[in-house]
This record gives sequence, C-alpha cells and structure tokens, in this order.
Amino acid sequence: MQKKSLLILFFFSMLTVAFLPMKESKTTKAGIKMQEFVIDISKYARSIDSNFIIIPQNGPELAFEKMNPSGKFRTAYVDAIDGIAVEDLFFNEKPKVDTYRFNMLKKLKAQKQVMVSDFIIDSNAIETVKSQSDQEGFLLYPRVKTNEHYREIPTNIPNENANDILKLSDAKNYLYLINPIDLKTKNLFIKAIAATNYDMITIDLFYNDKPLTASEVAKLKTKANGGKRLIISYVNIGAAENWRYYWQRNWQLNDPIWLKKKYAGYEDEFYVQFWHEDWKKIIYGNNDSYLKKILDAGFDGAFLDNVEAYYFLYNK
Repeated sequence: MQKKSLLILFFFSMLTVAFLPMKESKTTKAGIKMQEFVIDISKYARSIDSNFIIIPQNGPELAFEKMNPSGKFRTAYVDAIDGIAVEDLFFNEKPKVDTYRFNMLKKLKAQKQVMVSDFIIDSNAIETVKSQSDQEGFLLYPRVKTNEHYREIPTNIPNENANDILKLSDAKNYLYLINPIDLKTKNLFIKAIAATNYDMITIDLFYNDKPLTASEVAKLKTKANGGKRLIISYVNIGAAENWRYYWQRNWQLNDPIWLKKKYAGYEDEFYVQFWHEDWKKIIYGNNDSYLKKILDAGFDGAFLDNVEAYYFLYNK
C-alpha cells in the first residue's frame, strides 16, 4: 500500500512538471514586447485621431498568442491594427507560395485586410499572382524587375475604380512608393501621385529629409478621377536608419545601448531594442515623436515596417 501511494505521488508530481509553463525564449519575449509596442503605438495615434489606420508589414505571426499560429489570436494586437501587409507571398523572383505565412493570412483575412507586395520578375506571371490574390480577397501590389525597391508608379492599376475610399476595407488596390528617386523634385513627386487613381498610397513622411506638409498630403487624398483615397505614411519601428532626423552623429553599434545589431543587406540600418524607452520616445508619445509628425501632416495611417525585428534580433 505504501509503495502504491509513493508511485501515485510520483506520477502526479511528473504530471505537474509536464504542465508547468516552459521558460520563454528570448525570441518569444521579444515578440510579446513587439506586440505591446504596436498596441501602444495604435493607442497613442488613435487618442489623437480615432480613425487612424495601423498596418504592420510582415510578421503575421504576431497576431497570435506567443506567435503560435496554431493557437489563439492575441486579441489586443488584432484590435490595434487595421490590416497586415506582407512581401513576397506568392512570388519572390520565382513562383513559390510561402505556405507558412499563407496559412496564417487565411485565418486572419476574415478580420483584417491583407495586403501583398510580390516581386514578380516574370511579367507573364502577374495575372496568375493577381488571380491567386483576388481569390483570397487580398490586395496585390505587383513589383516588376525595375521596381524591387518601391521606386516606380505602375500605370496598370489592379481593380481601378472611382469609389470613395474611407477605410482600409474599401480599398481595391494600393501603391507602395518609398524610394521615388526618379521624381527629382517634391513638386514632381506630388503631381505624379495626384495624377493616379490608386485607392491607397503608402509613401514616406519625408521627401529629401523634409517632411511633407499637411497641405501637400491633402493634395494627394483625391484620386485623379475624383474619388477620395487614403494616404499612409511608412515608418520603420524595428530598425534605426542613419539618415533620419533623429540619428545622432556619434551613434554606432551598441552606443546607444539599444542599437543592437546590423541589418544584413541594409548597411545604413540597425535593429534596435524597440522596447527601450529612448527608442519608444523617438517613435511615439510626445510632440517630437515620429508618429506625431505623421499625424500633424494629416496622414490617414501608419505603415509599420520591421515588426519582425523581434525575431532577427536573436536569429539569422
């Protein structure tokens, strides 16, 4: 009897250990911090403009508890965003569906608008990718070989229309233009965009290091055919860029301490500890912050790039 009791006690002790929560990895902890970062950015922006649109780019797993796409949604994160943008889902220089992200996006599409920007070097494949995207109800921005880095304004607009676009779910297409190097002056830049019929446009807050004014942004909010549209500002929240207004000349890797890792392929960018108070102050929460500048310029929303920095801080 005593032996049996000891065996039962041992069994239940092992069962208890089995169900103890596993220690979270650095990556998981960073992912939770990124979720909180995006939530806080959204709360701040919407405290000023209740209709402000938040679109994180890549990292769709952040929409789930502990980044587990087999689990439940992280409700506060999903509520904080209006859409999810991803790059190279169906085609990345060659046709290959990223099934891991695709399966997540299929779960998310009922709740949030999904936007896809694929690098399609085979022009014959554009219609195939568009068909795949349309079938899922995604918005597609196809980038051809000369437009890998978002420098051109394609004249062929998918699902072009004259509708008024008042919220993200109204949009049928979008333009992603953050490196307009062929438009040599701000005036040419504004005129070129104003002459299009894109429903939603993502651009940088700055042109040649000078922020767009509220009157300049207002000129972009009407399509050439008269319909209203949304203008969204790009902002990098996971990596610091050494050409931005906030960059200080004496900064280098690990100085300040939150400037943590070189961004492979982008020599002028550095992954940051985005949860550090100094970085958060740069991005939101005060009159000198990046988000406040975006709001002051009259943008309809923010396009949050490098949310997946939580992963690359600790992984290749």
